[in-house]
Amino acid sequence: MNSSQRLRARFVLGGVIVAACGLGFSLYITQIVNGANYSAKAHKQYSKPIVALFDRGSIFFTSKDGSHPAAATLTSSYSLYMSPKLISDPSGTYQALSQYIKLDQDQFMKKAVLKEDPYEELAKKVDATVAQSISNLSLVGIGVNKENFRSYPWKNLAAQTIGLIGESDGVVKGRYGLESVYEETLSRPTIGSTANIFADLFTSVRDSVFSNDNVLYGDIVTTIEPTVQAYLEKIIGKAESEWRPEEIGGIIMDPHTGEIIAMTSQPSFDPNDTSKITNPGIFSNRLVENSYEMGSIMKPLTIATGLDDGVITPTWTYDDTGTMTLSGKKISNFDGKARGVIPVQEILSQSLNVGAATVALKVGKVDFAKYFTSFGLGSKTGIDQPNETAGISGNLKTGRDVEIATMAYGQGIAVSPIAITRALAVLANNGKLVRPHIVKEIDYADGSKKLITSDINTQVLKPQSVEDVTKMLVKAFDVALRKGVFKMEHYSVATKTGTAQIADPATKSYYPDRFLHSFVGYFPAYKPKFIVFLYQKYPKSTQYASDTLTEPFSELTKFLIDYYNIPPDR
Repeated sequence: MNSSQRLRARFVLGGVIVAACGLGFSLYITQIVNGANYSAKAHKQYSKPIVALFDRGSIFFTSKDGSHPAAATLTSSYSLYMSPKLISDPSGTYQALSQYIKLDQDQFMKKAVLKEDPYEELAKKVDATVAQSISNLSLVGIGVNKENFRSYPWKNLAAQTIGLIGESDGVVKGRYGLESVYEETLSRPTIGSTANIFADLFTSVRDSVFSNDNVLYGDIVTTIEPTVQAYLEKIIGKAESEWRPEEIGGIIMDPHTGEIIAMTSQPSFDPNDTSKITNPGIFSNRLVENSYEMGSIMKPLTIATGLDDGVITPTWTYDDTGTMTLSGKKISNFDGKARGVIPVQEILSQSLNVGAATVALKVGKVDFAKYFTSFGLGSKTGIDQPNETAGISGNLKTGRDVEIATMAYGQGIAVSPIAITRALAVLANNGKLVRPHIVKEIDYADGSKKLITSDINTQVLKPQSVEDVTKMLVKAFDVALRKGVFKMEHYSVATKTGTAQIADPATKSYYPDRFLHSFVGYFPAYKPKFIVFLYQKYPKSTQYASDTLTEPFSELTKFLIDYYNIPPDR
């Protein structure tokens, strides 16, 4: 080939390359840049829309035996649709379909006469066998379309914790719970979109070249043990039926790792069918998003603060006068009665407000606020749930004696159930603060794994202070709580109840007859496996938490000891 021929060949080749690039760019503009517009126009022309199958990672529980049953996964089914303008015999078509699927005849006929409508859905979640049978009929204007949908095999179990997905502008995303928090991990590129192979190729190139995100898709494995979760929900449901509260819930946590073994609040819902839910607030995790004045379960933290600060000892005594006045406000024991000179043990055994206030005042405003802040009160725990509240803790900063005194027995400071559980877990974890978490592992699509642990393990109390308070709480359970009838001969159990007045938002004062009941306990007390927190908002028929939550706690304790075969400690 001479130089002239080589020049012509290069010219032709260059022209081909330019033409190919031009064609490629044109296709890119048409199918990628303007693809959504053309797709929308196409939807109006055909008898059914071109539906993309969404994909999403799974969420798993962790059973005691190490298995991982699915808590949220994808399930495939079919939708049945019609194109009314193509149906010439609505009655015959309905009769043919009725052989395989039950349809409302009146609704079918109303849709069949909408001749200007190219698409009407007749049924969702149609079984594959039924869908195939209908397809085999080859009915003009009738078709089936494969679809994926989110399935929650355990229905109501841990519903608020697992969460929900939702669709907005054709995009499916996690809206509540873990579905929301781990959206980036659980989301997937759409399957079977309207783009063709060429578009798929360009899309992948575009995403790899122009995206700054290095997203790793995966599945998540939770710390939730399904059998324990189910038993907690059973006990909570039983108490709800008996006491008819506005809200009720509970948390079971490993105090050493922060792993949430179970958590629930009622009322709840079935995420597979939310069509009848009128109040979207039911989807939120109240254990994380709401805050409450918790009452006397704060007292163990107050006593621990006094011991740790060195202003009291385990044998310290004080003169309980029954009432005290600070800044013009009267503080009283629950019954207003004086006890005289009594030991610190009785502050917990008899749940004495004046005693707790006395300890807080001895600690002093600055140090007391410092300790309560170190317990995480007034800040978010960092749990992997959306919309966590930091609570209401402004009284820690006022510097007034009356606020310090009332906070010492759990009024004037509002915290979430998960926050108070974390704070009290310090007593069960040798004085260390941990971060509660629900996901323990992420299994990425590339085969790698990420283990998630509590990244906080801060020493906030001396081990001796914790041991001294634990001894008092064990004695309170063995002797004082319901006169010791729930004492366990071979297990030490540390507990405290709480009864707090509920504030009236309209009057800014407290309701005279509405209370929040709370209960906390950990066991075996000196080497705890679990910490359990329970609460009820405005239970009926009784005033004190010892009446409403002692039995539920006792049942949960016995179940957990048996289920995990926990050895006795005494």
